[in-house]
Amino acid sequence: MKNRSMKDHEVKENVNEASGSIYRSNKFNKMKKNKRRLGGGGLSLEAFSNAKTKNNNYNPAMIKKKREFYKNAKYVSKYKKLKQQSEKDDLLPNVQPSEGQNESQSAGLKNNKNKNKKRPNSLEELYARKHADRLKALSEREACIKIREEERQRAEARRKASREKMFKKTQRGQPVMKYRIEHLLETIQGSTS
Repeated sequence: MKNRSMKDHEVKENVNEASGSIYRSNKFNKMKKNKRRLGGGGLSLEAFSNAKTKNNNYNPAMIKKKREFYKNAKYVSKYKKLKQQSEKDDLLPNVQPSEGQNESQSAGLKNNKNKNKKRPNSLEELYARKHADRLKALSEREACIKIREEERQRAEARRKASREKMFKKTQRGQPVMKYRIEHLLETIQGSTS
């Protein structure tokens, strides 16, 4: 056995010495296989630096600022429209309709006035209404939380009482079977109904 293993070793050395190119190509093939297995040669330095410096336009703070800016612009435009409308409404009552005009036109003006009354006259009223809605929603949420907390406390008290009953022992250290049997009975009745 020793002779055989020595001969194999000598043959390998001879092959390596005689044909170094075969050994090098084998090593090169293994490196290629490893690169392919690991997903290629990786990024070049230039590609890596460009990937790091690219702007992907996702910045939550900037998005929030833009949203706030557009919201404020919307409120300003609404305010300007309301102001112009209120100026027009101030001019309309000064003009007296002549007796010759149709009653339907005067009825149309009354309808317009009613529509204007339904709309908020200023941003203050709009703010007051929204603030009232927020307070109402907050109070409802607090009421729901309070109810849930009370239910949780009741359930916890129930569990604590049943646990105390289940852990009761006789003078000799045996569990009191009365409460355990009652518990089993309740669970059976609950499952059947």
